[in-house]
Amino acid sequence: MKILVVTGRLAENAVRISVKDRADILVLGIEVAAFTTPALLRRSLPQKKYDLILVPGLASGDYSGLEKEINTPVKLGPKHAVDLGFVLSFAEYTVFSSKIPACELLMEKRKEFALEKAGELEKNSSASLSIREMLLGGNSRMKVMAEVVDAGHLSAKELTNKILYFIEQGADIIDLGLSLHTTEKEARTAVQTARSATSVPLSVDTLDPCLLNTALDSGIDMALSLNSRNMDEVGESIIKNSTTAVIIPDRSTDVDSIYHNIDHANKTGITNIIADPVLEPTGHGFLESLYRFREFRKRDRTTPLFFGVGNVTELMDADSQGVHAILSSIAMELDASVLFTPEYSFKARGSVSELRTASIMMMLAKDRGSAPKDLGIDLLVLKEKRGREFGKMPENAIDAQGSEKWHPDPAGCFRIEITNGKIQNGKFCPGKIIARNNDISIAGATAKEVLDTIIRLGLVSRHDHAAYLGRELMKAELALKFRRSYSQDDEF
Repeated sequence: MKILVVTGRLAENAVRISVKDRADILVLGIEVAAFTTPALLRRSLPQKKYDLILVPGLASGDYSGLEKEINTPVKLGPKHAVDLGFVLSFAEYTVFSSKIPACELLMEKRKEFALEKAGELEKNSSASLSIREMLLGGNSRMKVMAEVVDAGHLSAKELTNKILYFIEQGADIIDLGLSLHTTEKEARTAVQTARSATSVPLSVDTLDPCLLNTALDSGIDMALSLNSRNMDEVGESIIKNSTTAVIIPDRSTDVDSIYHNIDHANKTGITNIIADPVLEPTGHGFLESLYRFREFRKRDRTTPLFFGVGNVTELMDADSQGVHAILSSIAMELDASVLFTPEYSFKARGSVSELRTASIMMMLAKDRGSAPKDLGIDLLVLKEKRGREFGKMPENAIDAQGSEKWHPDPAGCFRIEITNGKIQNGKFCPGKIIARNNDISIAGATAKEVLDTIIRLGLVSRHDHAAYLGRELMKAELALKFRRSYSQDDEF
């Protein structure tokens, strides 16, 4: 395939490094590649015939007339020169766009393909268990279990909204955590409320045999957590309801007791079993617990494994994306089946979504027999996969200095806030930016649309105030994107 890549003088070197010998390069007589126009391109085109011409991804203009004239597709390449090598590697089987830069188009296409591939693998997988048509174990995808902490003491609306949020974020199983002070009536109500809210598998998490039996009689699908102290009291209900049981050791350090408890469960007739050797927090036996998981999997190759990721994430002051990526990688090598998180603390917000992504990544990597990279789906949030070119310091640059003066805007001041995402009419609605000026409140998803509305309504009259609003609104937008709180005039 013969491809021509169009650029300007400033980006020429970066383009040549990225393109190498994959395409020809046309350097137009302009400094900035984004200023490419159909007329300028037409005057500069070589006589050679090409199958595709890629103009800079930030170029504007309608190239449809030129396409017809030269009988050659003229499409948008990537926004940045560094991405040209990546884009060109897909050129043979990609239909590029006149509206969407190639880098964005390919990222979305690759993500769609990755999700489709994961769905196909899941559909064709074999599993040890099936709970409400959800496959568990075998070579099926690791399932994400989201715990609603202290579910028995939440109102019906609070519990329903929490469940709907977790499902929207990608949870496969909803776990109802019951505290020591939960009554049987509260446990029953929680299960009934949860079942009316969703059809996904439900589990209950408590060591109290009375609460376990209440939940089992109310139609729970999975019981956490069984050991020698409660198994005999709830075993009959589990067998009668064909419920799946998550079995733990009597003490986390007593590795032999989990084998004894599983053996006892099998002898009493409990057949749907998941093993949880208990993942410990870092600094409290984390490495030893990994050793227990490894030894369990060596001894038992088929019983599904429960991996309590939240035990580590909740007790570590680190961004959860990387923690979840590495823990999910470990879980994949152990052939674990359930990734558990309560998403309880503020720093752990987004854990369900991150684990869902991680579970798909690990499934694709395992199928491909490779490391979990270049899959079309990732957990990169702050780090870049490909760096952009840095600018150069001009010799005559003026040292910038902030002004200490402040002048009130006659049009008035703004109070800027962000709202939290919430469930409305059974659906999750993302948070918004709110800008308040006297009796007028403007709500929007991005800084641009809020600021454009402020300008359109004539609510700002000073340039310095407009610049200030742009800075603060962008901070608010980033806070929403990164699931952070926002306070006006504070550093982000």
